[in-house]
Amino acid sequence: MLLQRFLKDRRGGVAPIFALAVIPVVGFIGAAVDYSRANSVKAGMQSALDATALAMAKLAPTLTQGDLQTKSTAYFQAMFSHPEAKNVTVTPSYTTTGGSQLTLEGSASVDTAFMKLMGYTNLGIKSTATVKWGNNRLRVALALDNTGSMGSAGKIDALKTATKSLLDQLKAAAANNGDVYVSIIPFSKNVNVGTSTYTNANWVDWEDWEDDNGHDQSTTTCTSQKSGRNGKSKKKCSTTTTWIPDNHNTWNGCITDRDKNYDVTATAPVVGTAATLFPAEQYDNCPVPMSGLSYDWNKMNSLVNTMKPDGTTNQTIGLVWAWMSLTGGGPFTIPAKDPTYQYQDTNILMSDGLNTENRWDGNGSSQSADVDARMALACTNAKTAGLTVWTIHVNTDGDPTSQILKNCATDNNKFFTVTSSAQIGTVFTTIGSNLSQLRISK
Repeated sequence: MLLQRFLKDRRGGVAPIFALAVIPVVGFIGAAVDYSRANSVKAGMQSALDATALAMAKLAPTLTQGDLQTKSTAYFQAMFSHPEAKNVTVTPSYTTTGGSQLTLEGSASVDTAFMKLMGYTNLGIKSTATVKWGNNRLRVALALDNTGSMGSAGKIDALKTATKSLLDQLKAAAANNGDVYVSIIPFSKNVNVGTSTYTNANWVDWEDWEDDNGHDQSTTTCTSQKSGRNGKSKKKCSTTTTWIPDNHNTWNGCITDRDKNYDVTATAPVVGTAATLFPAEQYDNCPVPMSGLSYDWNKMNSLVNTMKPDGTTNQTIGLVWAWMSLTGGGPFTIPAKDPTYQYQDTNILMSDGLNTENRWDGNGSSQSADVDARMALACTNAKTAGLTVWTIHVNTDGDPTSQILKNCATDNNKFFTVTSSAQIGTVFTTIGSNLSQLRISK
């Protein structure tokens, strides 16, 4: 009966019940702490795996499995700073089936502090990072302002630095040679195709150049005529002057706008149709020679180093020649496109000023509405043809926003105005990141 009364007695029962309940509560709290530590390690592992995958994706096609393992492990360890993680392993796997793909699998364990009481001495952690290159390939044309105004406020040096950084980004976006091609078109009033192989090219219109470059050659012709009653001979002389054009090998490679309306299109030149040809001009302030589509990154960096500020501004010719570098004709030979890939043709046009002069209009010192009108037509034609256009206005002089450049961009998100030279690099990095993402599908 005492036992029955004890079991029925409810007085003072809270304390033992609470004591018994504390055990699982403490266990759950301890488990939460251990899991929190493990999740922190897993987040760090994921971040390090992602960074390692991006870094190794470029190298993977050229490495043996052993070298890929060694380099991936070393890079991961440099990025992963969680000494509490034990038994850390990283396993890379590179395949080309259905497109290039690099997968990194990471694993580790974390010793528990509280869950040991429940028989769990450690928690296992696993994570995976995958970089898969899509079937998009990039062709990027850079139309870069090399006019005289680029010599102020450190702009030309900032442009060189920004362009080389962009080239590095695009190079990194290519898993294989040919995944990304780039052309570089420095421009002022004119562009420069170079002279090494084009002095007798049939796509060059020499008419105006030969009219402007040459010398007069005088020729005197004398004849003898008999006159008078004594029949003596007298000489009668006449002098004629003939214009002798200079040899084409004295040409500096400079090209001006084509005849209208070919000046605002990427139509390939047709031998025998003069309006489609590219007029040679001995422009003293010609920019450095351009470079067609290439993945010779060292050569392109060398070209950028030679850029210099000189001449007046004709954004139209820069845009059109960048566009033609993607479509072919004249000095450009376009690499064949593989039908199993999709191609993104992109034009990046950077200028620090307003349009001041072209072949027909402008004085070189103030904005020309006529030059702007040609520019507007070229922009419309390029976008209609499917070209994606990015534009940058480097406005260090407090000029009004360039409406012509803004309207030229494919959309408002692809137009940038910067007010200092230092911002050129930031914009180029933004564009480069956007273009690189087109290559990575995962």
